[in-house]
Amino acid sequence: MNNAGFYVMNKSRTGEDVPAILLPCGNIQYLHSMIDPKKEAERLVSSAGDIGFAVILGLGGGFACEAVLKLTNAQVLVIDYGKNDIEKLFTQKDYSSLINNNRFTLLVDPSDEEIKNFILENFKPALCGNIKTIPLRSRIEYNKEKFEKAVSVIQESIAITSGDYSVQAHFGKRWFSNIIRNIKHSEENNKIFFNNKYFVSIKECVIAAAGPSLDSQLPLLKKLKKEGVFIISTDTALGSLFYTGIEPDVVVSIDCQYISLSHFTDIKFKSGQIPLILDIASPPALANLHSFTPVFFSSGHPLAVYSSENWRSMPLLDTTGGNVTYTCLSLAQILNIKKITFFGADFSYVNSQTYARGSYIYPYFLKKQNRLSPLEALHSSFLYRSPFLPKTENKNEKKINYYETKQLKFYREKLEEKVSVMDAQIIFAKGNGAPVNLTKINKTQENAICKNKQAAVNENDIKGLNGLEFLKQYRDNIAALPQGASESYLSILNKKEKQVFLTLLPFAAAVRKRNPELESGNLIEEIKYRSIKEIEQVLV
Repeated sequence: MNNAGFYVMNKSRTGEDVPAILLPCGNIQYLHSMIDPKKEAERLVSSAGDIGFAVILGLGGGFACEAVLKLTNAQVLVIDYGKNDIEKLFTQKDYSSLINNNRFTLLVDPSDEEIKNFILENFKPALCGNIKTIPLRSRIEYNKEKFEKAVSVIQESIAITSGDYSVQAHFGKRWFSNIIRNIKHSEENNKIFFNNKYFVSIKECVIAAAGPSLDSQLPLLKKLKKEGVFIISTDTALGSLFYTGIEPDVVVSIDCQYISLSHFTDIKFKSGQIPLILDIASPPALANLHSFTPVFFSSGHPLAVYSSENWRSMPLLDTTGGNVTYTCLSLAQILNIKKITFFGADFSYVNSQTYARGSYIYPYFLKKQNRLSPLEALHSSFLYRSPFLPKTENKNEKKINYYETKQLKFYREKLEEKVSVMDAQIIFAKGNGAPVNLTKINKTQENAICKNKQAAVNENDIKGLNGLEFLKQYRDNIAALPQGASESYLSILNKKEKQVFLTLLPFAAAVRKRNPELESGNLIEEIKYRSIKEIEQVLV
């Protein structure tokens, strides 16, 4: 028996080196079966069901890792603690078969951020399918607190990835289709807008959202407009402003669905030159609206990021708040505006009203109503489509009839989180919606982020290709990708190939949702075929 510090090593009946933990009392706790550790590990992995990505807690003798790599095509992440002890463990046992496998990764003494980043970057549900956590129970008992924290981070990371995957499965094909069509037409508008000295010198602005409180706030907003205050309008609030005679300075839209066109129906301002700030994944029809000049930004879609890095630079607006009001705040931040006032940002339903008058929902339901679904029923169904959250009692709060849903509360809390780290002065016009916490926390981090984003806006174009030439090049890069084989496909790609393939993952999620029977290799070939076909329709 050889002493290895925290570990000791002994031979199993089948001749395998099996590590054990040396207990303070002098006894030892073996981490695996002393009869046949390989067979034990293979039984454990087989009983875990379908595995596309494995997180193994505790290295031990590496038998569980070997079993996953042998029985599946899964990528394996091992998390363990005690760098010095693991280094000594490596001197006692040969782990070269694991270290040399490109599907194996060992994180020793990782921070929470390292665990989270690894899973977010490497676990791709469209390719991997299921992710399983396999604990080496006899190991984790001796660093229980650290492993429990790791499990919590793993679960948080999986929740984020799964949420993203769910959205990708729903919108992935539409995003891809919209982006490649917008690329064809997005040549110079971004330069015109973001290099305009007028826009980068704005010190004060109003963000107009479409909450019910906007109805009572419009007279004040109209007065501010006459005084020359810069107005950033959400697409949802545009109808309310239009019917009041208020022409915003810019309009922001982030929805990839064609329902977003409803916000612009019959909207024709006199100038015809209002910048329309669009996510590059927005419906192409929005870019052709008569009264607006389209300006595209990236919300972080891999294809948008790829286009920005390899073709035309686009500003990166933060859309993680999940709604257009939050994105308007991101725009104000990029323009370095120091005083921002919100109008109509209720984040709740006020007096059983969902939106301000003039917004799209009213004419939309007016056209949709019939004898079996009258107007009142349609509005009521929309209002009650999600359960209301119970209200917290606050004696100092004015009694206002507003109601929150889980989604609206999420929107409000994400905005509060962003506001808390901004150095701009944030004001909410007097309204009847849910109160917003404007407490500041830390300015330094967000200031650095804002500077980085502003620098990205002013980058020069990387390549002198027009839109069609870039799409042809992109199509050829997709066609040149290696043939799909397994869940470990990413590990065989070089840097350039990986960058190209990642642009297809949201589309792949949509294809996987509609064709769950497709194996990973077939899915890869299917998504390559479909994306090339989609691009060629644009190139015609």
